[in-house]
Amino acid sequence: MGSGAAFLDYDNDGFLDLYIVNGAPLPGFRAEQEPRNSLYRNQGDGTFARVTEEAGVGDTGYGMGVATGDYDNDADQDLYVTNYGPNVLYRNEGDGTFADVTELAGVGDEGWGTNAVFVDYDADGRLDLYVANYMEFNVDDNKMCLHGRAGRAIGRVRVYCGPLSFRGQSGVLYRNNGDDAFTDVTREAGLYTDEGRQLGVAVGDYDNDGDPDLFVANDKTPSFLFRNNGDGSFVDIALPAGVAYTEEGADQPRMGADSGDYDNDGHLDILLATFQWQSNTLYHNSGGGVFTDVSSGAGIGQESIPYLGMSAFFLDYDNDGYQDIFIANGHLDENVKDYDPGADYAQRNQLFRNNRDGTFSEVTDVSGPGFRLEGVSHGAAAGDYDNDGDVDLFVSNSNNPCSLLRNEGGNRNHWLMVRTVGTESNRDGMGARLRVVSGDLVQTKEVKSSYGYLSSHDLRVPFGLGNRDRVDVLEIRWPSGLTTRIEDIEVDRVLTVIEERD
Repeated sequence: MGSGAAFLDYDNDGFLDLYIVNGAPLPGFRAEQEPRNSLYRNQGDGTFARVTEEAGVGDTGYGMGVATGDYDNDADQDLYVTNYGPNVLYRNEGDGTFADVTELAGVGDEGWGTNAVFVDYDADGRLDLYVANYMEFNVDDNKMCLHGRAGRAIGRVRVYCGPLSFRGQSGVLYRNNGDDAFTDVTREAGLYTDEGRQLGVAVGDYDNDGDPDLFVANDKTPSFLFRNNGDGSFVDIALPAGVAYTEEGADQPRMGADSGDYDNDGHLDILLATFQWQSNTLYHNSGGGVFTDVSSGAGIGQESIPYLGMSAFFLDYDNDGYQDIFIANGHLDENVKDYDPGADYAQRNQLFRNNRDGTFSEVTDVSGPGFRLEGVSHGAAAGDYDNDGDVDLFVSNSNNPCSLLRNEGGNRNHWLMVRTVGTESNRDGMGARLRVVSGDLVQTKEVKSSYGYLSSHDLRVPFGLGNRDRVDVLEIRWPSGLTTRIEDIEVDRVLTVIEERD
């Protein structure tokens, strides 16, 4: 399944650091060297130093994903790590170290944790936590699944059993009590269901009503779109909204997920990565609670079919003011050639440029040597690690070295990066909606950290501006309901905005 990674500034020095999640031997298996997660401090000169032991974040569980957020509102980023097995919450102590507070906080869910997200679903100024879970799997009951051997009339190849071979697990919603502890409110919030096989989670205000909704990408079962009712409860509207199934009405193996306004119409759309020989999916949000599958017409459908997509997210890599698309690809079966000669275990990743007319063009081949590498890429994180104004990429590769891709061209266009600091709202400003107007260009984005596949990203919100050298208006709608409006802003810089009452 691979594992994720996170860009975060854990020491508040203004440079993005890296946290990398590692897998581990399953129970009953041993390795010569015990794998552990790793934290790398950005030294500000283009290099990183490993500080795992000093920081105390070297979890040795069977790692899956990582979520970042300041859950205790003390002005530093905390870490939540999902595992196949008990999850871990690391509280940032503010001195370069972390404390394992899992038991104290009550968030050590023992399911097969996948994507976790910090989200203030009840707008009380404290970050809550949603943890997606995959399925019930026990190594002591490892089912035998076989696939026909390629080109042979007889003979079978053992493969990993599909998700429908096992019972699903419900995700968990933890409400932040404000006293260093959380309460499991999954059932009372209407989120309990074991019908899915949950992998990706994309938080966003899809209906523009001022509170965060949850899209959950399921593997081979219908996906969920949990609409926030604004009273502490949710209802699944995926079917009437048109995002439960594909355009053909089929279940789809869905992995990574993201939300973003790719056509700048003020509505958050949904992007999904899917299995090989199927199309990645782009849902256009038409407003009024209705989405349309536009994958084929948008130019990302046919192009994605030969690949197994794991992570998918929006990013404006060229700073032209329109959201582009990155897909991390890599198969799950090391022996895939034995039963499918047309497939590869290691695959290249893909980059799609937004044509500004509702369509995309694949630009992988002209995006530098980093995109010509073939790997088993699963988790990926986006962030401006060198603070030069464009978005860089970190890619986690299974059983191989990771890749750090530095963006060499995005800063040729103008840009503005916004850092939000909540006072009435949660400290990160997570969930705030930002609207930037620069001449004829209007963009809408939200503050978020966890999306794609098992990974977390730069909390600062980047806005590409093309050749426009001023921002006319920045409007922020905070989770608290307060609003901020700033006019005539200089560009090519990081702007910190603190939430204030009028």
